[in-house]
Amino acid sequence: MLHLAVFASGRGSNLRAIDQAILDGQLDARIVAVISNRAASGALDFAREHGIPALSLSEIAAEAEDSWLQEQLAKCGCDFISLAGYMKLLPAGVVSAYRHRITNIHPALLPSFGGKGMFGRHVHEAVIASGAKVSGATVHLVDEEYDRGPIVMQRCVPIADDDTAERLATRVLEIEHRIYPESLQLFADGRVTVRDNKTSIRS
Repeated sequence: MLHLAVFASGRGSNLRAIDQAILDGQLDARIVAVISNRAASGALDFAREHGIPALSLSEIAAEAEDSWLQEQLAKCGCDFISLAGYMKLLPAGVVSAYRHRITNIHPALLPSFGGKGMFGRHVHEAVIASGAKVSGATVHLVDEEYDRGPIVMQRCVPIADDDTAERLATRVLEIEHRIYPESLQLFADGRVTVRDNKTSIRS
């Protein structure tokens, strides 16, 4: 079983999808904390409503974030971190302490349309402007840079000629909600191996 700390900055739709997968018996995990860089986030509201420890970084000094996070993660018994719409780079110490045990969901097919500033609507606008015929979602392991870690799972959605960023975002989000719990279950089953900065999945 994974003991998950879920990091989220916004409304927490992927957090809710993860929680629902646990309730449905599709994901062998327990959410031990929800952490946000914003004091007023839907993710923290959801955590409080469901009796999950809700922690905010909003009043923690930047130079203290790394040690504070590691202390809180250890205190709640976290052994795996899930970034679910978290709009901040994790401190290097946290990444090192949880190496190959941190995943992120990105609303495009990495390595395209990733990196600093590529989040939310910005991603979908860039995808459409490029003339691409498909987009999708990517679950990847997290390292010290935005959207660069080894890919765990991807799924595609077609792009219509008259698509808008809003319509594309809706379809991609549906994919995110499906593949994120699926990907986490691969880790719960011990099926993911990382070698030479690439992942392999055992059947």
